[in-house]
Amino acid sequence: MSGSGVGRDGVYGERPGREAPGGQGARTGRRRGRKGEQLMVPEAEFGSYYGRPVINAPTWAPLDIAGYFFLGGLAGAGSVLAAGAQETGRPVMARAMKVSSMAAISASAAALVHDLGRPERFANMLRVLRPTSPMSVGSWLLSVYGPAAGAAAVLDATGKLPRVGRAATAAAALLGPAVAAYTAVLAADTAVPAWHEAHRELPFVFTGSAAAAASGMALAVSPTAENGPAVAGAVLGTVLESAAVRRMEQRLGMVAEPYREGTGGRLMRAAKGLGVAGAAGAALFGHRSRAAAVVSGAALLAGSACTRFGVFHAGVASAKDPKYTVVPQRERLRAREQERQRAAAAAEPGA
Repeated sequence: MSGSGVGRDGVYGERPGREAPGGQGARTGRRRGRKGEQLMVPEAEFGSYYGRPVINAPTWAPLDIAGYFFLGGLAGAGSVLAAGAQETGRPVMARAMKVSSMAAISASAAALVHDLGRPERFANMLRVLRPTSPMSVGSWLLSVYGPAAGAAAVLDATGKLPRVGRAATAAAALLGPAVAAYTAVLAADTAVPAWHEAHRELPFVFTGSAAAAASGMALAVSPTAENGPAVAGAVLGTVLESAAVRRMEQRLGMVAEPYREGTGGRLMRAAKGLGVAGAAGAALFGHRSRAAAVVSGAALLAGSACTRFGVFHAGVASAKDPKYTVVPQRERLRAREQERQRAAAAAEPGA
């Protein structure tokens, strides 16, 4: 029985004249010994056995789940914008954004239920509340926010029960930021490398994207005289999203590759271009031209959708390639080992 093998620190117990099989990306070297040249194999660099994925890629349907991410963000941020418009005397924008949020959260819930397969599966998630589970908290959040957003829109449109309508508007606005950002926490709580490693920045990416989308919707449906908050929201949301994406890509290093390459990369680049163009158009012409406001709003909406779909596809791509799982784990192991060695050296007498 052979005593050789491949461990975390390389090959041990190899016999001369036999080449250990390396995996993906393995390299071989030679050194000269007393009996001539001898094959040597440094630390293995393979991703996994036979290059197979280490984790299962998400089986979610892109249109359902990425659409769920986008529509939830549009609804949540839209409720905040609706409340602000109502308090500052912008009735057309307030009513339009209330209706938009109700429609968006309804479509978002429908997309989620469609992906689950059976409606009762969503109801089952409400049987208990687990504060440590993003899925459980998110389910309860949707179940409270949805009726509030619906009541705000219906009561505003009918003119009935104005006090209840104002209370519903305020409740939806208070819950709106959580609705816009919680899907980022939900994604980051998985083992998918491009999502999990981005847990610090992803909520800011989703929040900025949601603000840009809601502002784009407001620009498209409101008169130019009421566009002030939408213009500000478009600029702030785009800046926040762009800064968070840039920071995320810098910090993630190699794991950020799916955000720059393939389908995810193309969508993220499209999101950046559309967002910048939409925010610039809104800032320059949103107050003066109705047509420019509509075009800018459409660009912001499309850019936000591209962000959500880009993040989704980047996550799926990172799950399929084992290197995005294995390499960061090895780097963390090395860092912990180096820290342990430094601590041990510092604890030695006379150190």
